[in-house]
Amino acid sequence: MIVKPSAEGVMASAAAAAKKGPPPVHLWNPPFCGDLDIRIARDGTWFYLGTPIGRPEMVRLFSSILKREGGRYYLVTPVEKVGITVDDAPFVAVDFETAGTGREQAVTFTTQVGDRVTAGPDHPIRVPRAPDGEPRPYIMVRAGLEALIDRKSFYRLVDLCGHHDGWFGLWSQGAFFPVIASDQLPEG
Repeated sequence: MIVKPSAEGVMASAAAAAKKGPPPVHLWNPPFCGDLDIRIARDGTWFYLGTPIGRPEMVRLFSSILKREGGRYYLVTPVEKVGITVDDAPFVAVDFETAGTGREQAVTFTTQVGDRVTAGPDHPIRVPRAPDGEPRPYIMVRAGLEALIDRKSFYRLVDLCGHHDGWFGLWSQGAFFPVIASDQLPEG
C-alpha cells in the first residue's frame, strides 16, 4: 500500500521531533515520498493547496524542518521527505539590528519566521543583480537556506556601507560583504 504524503502527517512528525529542541534535519535522510502542494512565495508567504497558511506557528514548524538538496527544497522528518516549491528564497529578512561600528560591527537579521542570524563568515551576505539590474540581497541563514533581505532593510543597510578595496559594501563580524563596485555607484 502506497501512502501519499500529507501536510498533516509531516506536521505531526515535525512537532514530535521539535519537542526535543531544534530538529536535526542535517542528520535525517529518509526516503523521498513525493511532492506536497506547499509553496513559499517570494514575499515569504507559505501556501498550502493555493491558500496562505494563516497559522504562524505552523509556518515556523514547517520552516524548522526545511532542507535544501541538489537545488530542491524539502520538508524532512525522521521518516519522510517531501518536495515543496520555493519561488525565490525560503526566508525573508524583515529587519536587522546592529552593534558596534566599522569592521567590528555586527549586523543581526530577523526573518519572517523568527530566525535570528548575524552576518559574518558563516552567514555571508551576497548581492547578485536581477535581470532588470536591481540588487537582490540575500543572507545565508542555515545549511544552504537563504533569506532575501527585504527592500526596507536593504535601504537601511546601504546607509551602513562604506568603501573597501574598490567595493562599496558592509562590514559584519570582521567580514566585508561587497554590494557594488565603487566605480559603478551613481554620481551624487
